[in-house]
Amino acid sequence: MTTQNIYILGIESSCDDTAASIIYNGKILSNVVASQKIHEEYGGVVPELASRAHQQNIVPVVDQALKKAGITKSQLSAVAFTKGPGLMGSLLVGTSFAKSLAFGLNIPLIDVNHMQAHILAHFIDEDGFNKPSFPFLAMTISGGHTQIVKVNHYFDMEVIGETIDDAVGEAFDKSGKTLGLGYPAGPKIDKLAKLGNPKAFKFTKPRVDGLNFSFSGFKTAVLYFIQKQVKLNPNFIEENLNDICASIQYTIIGILTDKLKLAVKQTSISHIAIGGGVSANSGIRQALKDGEAKHGWTTYVPKFEFTTDNAAMIAIVGYLKFLDGDFAEQNVMANSRLKI
Repeated sequence: MTTQNIYILGIESSCDDTAASIIYNGKILSNVVASQKIHEEYGGVVPELASRAHQQNIVPVVDQALKKAGITKSQLSAVAFTKGPGLMGSLLVGTSFAKSLAFGLNIPLIDVNHMQAHILAHFIDEDGFNKPSFPFLAMTISGGHTQIVKVNHYFDMEVIGETIDDAVGEAFDKSGKTLGLGYPAGPKIDKLAKLGNPKAFKFTKPRVDGLNFSFSGFKTAVLYFIQKQVKLNPNFIEENLNDICASIQYTIIGILTDKLKLAVKQTSISHIAIGGGVSANSGIRQALKDGEAKHGWTTYVPKFEFTTDNAAMIAIVGYLKFLDGDFAEQNVMANSRLKI
């Protein structure tokens, strides 16, 4: 274990959350997130509005992270930031700020892959949370991504399955929109699903070969089912909302766990970790825990605050890269389509 006093500032601005975090030798001292409520009015994230809000939020958010951590900027060892993937306008705000701050303080700059960070959030030192053993399988599930990743080491990762169309978070949100739940609908479906019968309505699982996913057809099936039922009974949604939500969630969880079972069979790896915003879903967390008893898996579920977009996950990657001396140049560019 290092005896150095390493303070890393992590900055996350890939979508609509402006976040900053301070990590000290692997331990989070602060984790500040400023969310943008304005997108709820539009039923989804508006890129131009997101980048403008980042410009307003980034200085106060970083200032608050430093104050909560009880340090000054002169104590920072390095600045880590999200290089991509994400919305280009949003990424540019975080990238420009991080480059300027690192240059002004004459300290190293560290670029971070957002998707790797969701996986490596499991290595934050947090009481009561175990760290995965290598190799392990990571399932990253969010509004923009659905992947199964074979993780051999911190920065040795291989995507072995991914969505061929829409992400799982989009399936939740679009289904919720059909039900009139507003945006974002995922947390609302999760809440209502707890009150319903998961087998009340049957939705067909998409047939996709191998470890890849597809959610486009599922979204369409939900839409057509609701339209048909509302024609027969205008009060159908209102009278069956809990059961509809439970059935939607049950089907989506089934799609995810079926692919995980296949991935475990193909790789002979039974250590499984989840990450990304949709991993906050209580049904998915329970299904993963059930897999320990049913299939002999060892599962790793992150602390709730480290599932959605946050800067703590950026800071931990920055810390790991700092230990390796893996720094970025000042001419580093944001990349909206960055791959693992």
